[in-house]
Amino acid sequence: MLPIESLSGITTFVVAARAHSFTDAAAQLGVSKSAVGKSIARLEERLGVKLFLRTTRRVTLSADGQAYFAACSAALEEIGAAENSLGARAMSPSGRLRIDMPVVFGRKVMMPILLEIGCRYPDLHFTMTFADHLIDPIEEGVDLAIRFGEPKDSTELIARRLTSQRWVICGAPKYLEKRGTPVTLDDLELHQGIVGYRRDQPLSWRVSIEGAAQRFSPPATHQLGDGDAIVDATLAGLGLCQIPESLVREHITEGRLVTVLDEFTQDLIDVHAVWPRAAHLRPKVKCVVETLVELGRLGQLG
Repeated sequence: MLPIESLSGITTFVVAARAHSFTDAAAQLGVSKSAVGKSIARLEERLGVKLFLRTTRRVTLSADGQAYFAACSAALEEIGAAENSLGARAMSPSGRLRIDMPVVFGRKVMMPILLEIGCRYPDLHFTMTFADHLIDPIEEGVDLAIRFGEPKDSTELIARRLTSQRWVICGAPKYLEKRGTPVTLDDLELHQGIVGYRRDQPLSWRVSIEGAAQRFSPPATHQLGDGDAIVDATLAGLGLCQIPESLVREHITEGRLVTVLDEFTQDLIDVHAVWPRAAHLRPKVKCVVETLVELGRLGQLG
């Protein structure tokens, strides 16, 4: 266990690292510059490394200092979040929420919701990442992840279903005029596929054959690792893609895209919020998840 006297040294270190100055850190902490220097020196002696590179005008972090700062600042944020989860402050989410989302769904559906939540709770600060590849929230230090499909079984993660989405197969009218409209899945062999790309592999499509959900591998003519790029390529007439209907509904309504093989794409795919079990009671996570669940119940998540 970390010695109690070391905690003050860690706080001093983080403040000094952010200020790039022992003098400014001393002013923020209400102590002398000498006290800051001695606290940092004791911490460096205990760790056996140099945390700062000192010049006459400013201090900068060493390589070891940068690594230690990342860990310490995150730990202090967690302590602050734990304090905010107690008593009356538990009702008001605050602190930094790290959230990872699929590219197109995140930008088109999640962003407006998160921006509204951010306006409602000004002490809640977002770090948003957009990626179509799966991540481990714990390993990546993410508080909340939004994902399509069934989450993997894990004792360390909690998942909550938000809504369901139909994934349609579609193409641009000019492409279908040129290549014809597929009637069966076998017909796709005569077409160009625009598929997702993850971990050096093209992704298969989700289809239903005689009521049974299956994976189907179309021709992986174009392999794109970004959902927006897949939509753009489909609109340009490069081939057929499979995408959540909510993300291309406007294009379909206005005739820029046409769905095909609808009988094979009637099954719905669940959308889940996934977060580390350790973050289950944090107000910032609870607030966002409960808002998303309610919007899903009202049919406002696509």
